[in-house]
Amino acid sequence: MWDVPAAECTVADGQVVHGTRTLAFGALADAAAKQPVPKDVPLKPRAEFRLIGRPLARLDGAAKARGQTVYGIDIQLPGLLHAALLPCPVHGGKVASFDGSAAAKRPGVRKVVSIGEGVAVIADHWWQAQQALAELKVQWDEGAQARLDNAAIYATLERAKEQSGARVKQAGDVEAVFARSKPIEARYTSQMLAHVTMEPQNCTARVGRDGVDVWASNQHPQRAQALAAQAAGVKPERVRIHSQQIGGGFGRRLDTDYVAQAVAIAKAVPGTPVKLIWSREDDVRHDVYRPPALHLLRGSVQDGRVHALAYTLVSPSITNRMFPGVVKDGIDGFMVEGVANLTYGIPNLDLRTVIQEVGVRVGYWRSVSNALNAFAIESFIDELAHAAGADPVAFRAAMLDAQPRQRAVLERAAKEAGWTAKPAPGRAFGVASMECYDTHLALVAEISGDAKRVKLERLTFAVDPGIAVHPDQIVAQLQGGAINGLIDALRSKITFKDGRVEQANFGDFPIPRIGEVPPIAVHLIEGGDKPGGIGETGVPLVAPAIANAVFALTGQRIRSLPLADGGVTFA
Repeated sequence: MWDVPAAECTVADGQVVHGTRTLAFGALADAAAKQPVPKDVPLKPRAEFRLIGRPLARLDGAAKARGQTVYGIDIQLPGLLHAALLPCPVHGGKVASFDGSAAAKRPGVRKVVSIGEGVAVIADHWWQAQQALAELKVQWDEGAQARLDNAAIYATLERAKEQSGARVKQAGDVEAVFARSKPIEARYTSQMLAHVTMEPQNCTARVGRDGVDVWASNQHPQRAQALAAQAAGVKPERVRIHSQQIGGGFGRRLDTDYVAQAVAIAKAVPGTPVKLIWSREDDVRHDVYRPPALHLLRGSVQDGRVHALAYTLVSPSITNRMFPGVVKDGIDGFMVEGVANLTYGIPNLDLRTVIQEVGVRVGYWRSVSNALNAFAIESFIDELAHAAGADPVAFRAAMLDAQPRQRAVLERAAKEAGWTAKPAPGRAFGVASMECYDTHLALVAEISGDAKRVKLERLTFAVDPGIAVHPDQIVAQLQGGAINGLIDALRSKITFKDGRVEQANFGDFPIPRIGEVPPIAVHLIEGGDKPGGIGETGVPLVAPAIANAVFALTGQRIRSLPLADGGVTFA
């Protein structure tokens, strides 16, 4: 473009420079895309990094701290109306008939409309719409799940454990080892969880002659577009998605059911934007839940090391629901997270998964199956260490000769936490270790108390993400992930009775209070040549590390989440 030798051009701050002339990379992108892709591009050495690995100010921090950031729930448009929805209390149920005459007479109410899965009230203000729901008289067709309860859900998983399942990883011959020495056996379970994002599900939609406009906090714009098009009865290219800042996603907003609902409601008032907001109760009772899971483990210890390990996860497949046809040969890639990438050098392995649906709409929850599998596997490794009479840190380290990065984070976490096999009376440590999304982590939980009451004193992470692109964000993400991990570990759970979710709000689905969150230390090691994932990695190790600490303190091995169901009261 400039007719100058390429060697005379330099680059800096996203610009190509030649003398006093500059062009931004973006201005050249279209022409560059038409050139052949270079086969061998040397990467800038770490010593020359100017931004990667350096402390950088958050450009969005000030606005968020002052409540100035606009999220999906904050959208304001000319002529905006508001909607509230009364959904069928049973998942999968639908409206059989309804009488909305009383609701329609309330102040501010513009229209009452059925969208099949529920009845919506459209009003001038959201509170008017929400209050009018109480006046609706609805007869429900509750469908096939009307008698679903927790006992039936876990009984279904129990029956499926007899299936051979799909083999994820195999080495040696575990059955031959178990035939020579009676294996140690354990059964673990993980509970269903809601996402409870701070911003409940919401969407603003307008259906007009020129197409459909959708303003929504979402993690999957393509799915939102497809569902909106289906709800409006138009082609996807006639749907415009205006993605907004997300007040918490954690996987919940990969599902965009609330978008389809808003579009269906907005069809009743053509050309007028309508904002649908779920109540917190609807958000808890109509979530896509983290799957329930049954974990079956057998292990054999020989000469102080794990000689054989067999593991089977029995759980529904989220991917089967969201992306039919993707799962092949019984292997859901998300279900095997934390299993297929097991870091321990164990000579005899038989690791399997069994996909078993239970009638619950399940969804991706921060860290997906890493948290499910880490709780069972890392707790059981601790059981094997105890059976071997070994220190849990040293026991794990001995199996990581071929994984120097994993061993390094394990030893660093133990050192920084002040790990000791004989802490002061009334105190205890628990450890857990894994590779998660190409990042190596270890966590030590320190607790105090007794068999009746336990206090979390400190969580100490060591993490090796390869290249630390933004160190401050790594710390923030691990700390935030750890709090999600506390939701998983301590008290929270979703249960079903008569097809209905029994929990409704933070009163019966408790999340950690500020006073319950211990100091969370993060120690960083850069041991690789590429950046690993970090946004979800803080979650999985929290439950097993705390459970292992509880065992060290009380002698009680809790094999079911949440830990409070095992009789432990957390201060």
